[in-house]
Amino acid sequence: MPEHVLPHALKTPAMKKLKGKRVILASNSPRRKEILRTFGLAPEIIPSSFEENLAPSQFADIHEYPVATATHKAVEVYEKLVTDDPDNAPDLVIAADTVVLTHAQPMTSDMSYSLLPEANQELLEKPTSKEDNLRMLLDMNGAVCEVVTGVVLVYPILTAPGYGIKSIDERSLVYFSDNPKHIIEAYVESGEGIDRAGGFAVQGLGGILIRKIEGDYNNVVGFPAASFFKLLDMLIEDEEDFLNI
Repeated sequence: MPEHVLPHALKTPAMKKLKGKRVILASNSPRRKEILRTFGLAPEIIPSSFEENLAPSQFADIHEYPVATATHKAVEVYEKLVTDDPDNAPDLVIAADTVVLTHAQPMTSDMSYSLLPEANQELLEKPTSKEDNLRMLLDMNGAVCEVVTGVVLVYPILTAPGYGIKSIDERSLVYFSDNPKHIIEAYVESGEGIDRAGGFAVQGLGGILIRKIEGDYNNVVGFPAASFFKLLDMLIEDEEDFLNI
């Protein structure tokens, strides 16, 4: 089995524990793969076949939506691998889902999200066309959007159903400049935003549209690495069986 922990990884409790383990990323996203590799983790890539067809309207809190989608992805891949080869079951399956919410409220660093005034936020998935991409970006122009990534870990446990699930949702605020329309139109014409939630890539040409980010930059790209590794260390400290089965 290939070693998923790379030599440059920090010697944290989690990384030490992951050595020699089978780690799966249930995503084909090159951005998530690259972010994890940056921090020394190179999981096996086995994309989920979950259709991502949950109805956002069924969630009282829209922030639970990407977590629910990521949970379906992680469980689907975990169960498939266990069924296909019980003797080579994964030790950890990682899944994520990122969404963009319009009209987020600007926040100060000492104010929690629960204290912010309610706003009618539109959930932005990937644009369906260049026209749709233009509509999204014009709506967010000069405003603030919220990028939410749900990250889910699935791992074996001794009690039914045979696996445990832990999740987090990470939230970052993206402040758009008040861009002239010709810049937005030129960006849409580039095609970069078509396969991105919210219709822009902050790490690419889309960075020209952005004034500042509050929160984890990697979260806006697609994977909140800092919170993910903190979650791993917390599980090692709090759960005796984590990565021990």
